[in-house]
Amino acid sequence: MEEYFFQCPYCWEQISMLIDMSQNHQKYIEDCEICCNPIQISVTTEGQEIIDFQAESIEQ
Repeated sequence: MEEYFFQCPYCWEQISMLIDMSQNHQKYIEDCEICCNPIQISVTTEGQEIIDFQAESIEQ
């Protein structure tokens, strides 16, 4: 697991999450720990390195 910092697409606060480095590609929804809005997370890893990370708002 590796801690990764990014900006919430709703409130623009910097938040962090733990990334499971054993999975090559992950896509899921997680709520912002500040504003509680849902964020679609997409992560691609290679070895022990994050090569792509996207955090997008989910239009409601």
